[in-house]
Amino acid sequence: MTRGRAVALSTLALCGLVLGVHPVAAVTTAGSDAVAPYRTAPGAEPVRGSATSADGPSLKPGTYTDTISAGERKHYQVVLDDTSNAFVSTVLAPPPGTEVGVLSGIRVSLASPKGERCSNSSDVTFKGTTARPIAGYATRRIEANRTCQEAGSYLYAVEWIGSDTGPGSAGWPIELKFMSEPGLKADAQAPSAPVTWSSQAPTARTGTAKRLTGGTGFNDAPAVGEGVWRDELSPGESRFYKVPVDWGQQLFLDAELANSPTAQASAVVDGLQMALYNTARGLVDGAGTSYLGKQAAVSLGTAPVAFSHRYRPQVDAISAMRFSGWYYVRVTLDQRIGGTLPMVLRVGVEGDRQTGPAYDGDATAAGFGITEEGREAAEEGLVENGGAQNATLRAVGITGISLGTVLLLGLAAWTAILRGGGTGRRRKAAETVPLPWEP
Repeated sequence: MTRGRAVALSTLALCGLVLGVHPVAAVTTAGSDAVAPYRTAPGAEPVRGSATSADGPSLKPGTYTDTISAGERKHYQVVLDDTSNAFVSTVLAPPPGTEVGVLSGIRVSLASPKGERCSNSSDVTFKGTTARPIAGYATRRIEANRTCQEAGSYLYAVEWIGSDTGPGSAGWPIELKFMSEPGLKADAQAPSAPVTWSSQAPTARTGTAKRLTGGTGFNDAPAVGEGVWRDELSPGESRFYKVPVDWGQQLFLDAELANSPTAQASAVVDGLQMALYNTARGLVDGAGTSYLGKQAAVSLGTAPVAFSHRYRPQVDAISAMRFSGWYYVRVTLDQRIGGTLPMVLRVGVEGDRQTGPAYDGDATAAGFGITEEGREAAEEGLVENGGAQNATLRAVGITGISLGTVLLLGLAAWTAILRGGGTGRRRKAAETVPLPWEP
């Protein structure tokens, strides 16, 4: 290798490092048949739930990983004070493409040291045959004349429901998250819930769609705000996005799936599905529609976010809109649909931001709220919390001038390679060797 070629290749490698691109490794692009598995939270702690309630590992606020098999019931301990609201969730994430049962899933529950149930058990099932991440939570709410108000070691259980043989018998990944929401100050009153609000969706957002790639789950979901966003879905794939929704605001969503160049022979029931989860990974609502090769769409609309929604007598889509923060959208393409299809997500956030409750602590730091940086990220469609997409964009922004210099050096070095063998050789090289940033 000549000295000029060595310098050129070294410079090009440096370009790749600045851009966060690995020049040798294959790059997975949107539209690939391979579906990425659920990405767990960075730094999530592996634990092993016990078969008996006495031996469950102790969980502190944070994120944990485990597995669960068909027929299993796993136990964990969570230490609660007597002032904070607790939310303990579980995500069941079967490997993409695996067989799932329509009625299979998990049941989560939280009980006091006395054995009192703190909230209704939450059952979450696949409601289809396409593997996808599903999640549910159990709660302990601070309120007069309720059970589970004392401090102590509480029992959190995750139970497999549905078939106890076949799919999942070898164990599927689960991700547990324990969030502690500060209580209200001693003299504070809970804000009242809005008396009237409209469930009528506003005019759908229009305009040029911004391209982005959805995440595999809650941890790598890109932040999106009001507007129109475009992605692509492969058969059996779920993509996640997160939207900042503040006190007093409503969220309206439309997911539109493009027509297929090759029409389906028969309708795929629930070929397109959309689900919405709240800040603590509790299910808000879901919708699905059949797909017959023509353009199809599903829509969701929520109640305004209000602290007092948690006091509703029934657990429903309204009671789930109980805190300010990130709300997570999951869009799934059924695995029976042939080929990758474009998908447009229209996001509308209605209502002015209102003042929240008088928390006795930093709710935003605990995960119940939105920072200004988060709102800015949503406008651009970035991944927060160190996601690869966000890291690349940050690197480009921070090193703008240096990046331009490096690219110019790389171009100059590449030009030197092409000039290395005389006029005839230079012409041939220009016709056959792509520039480093070309596909």
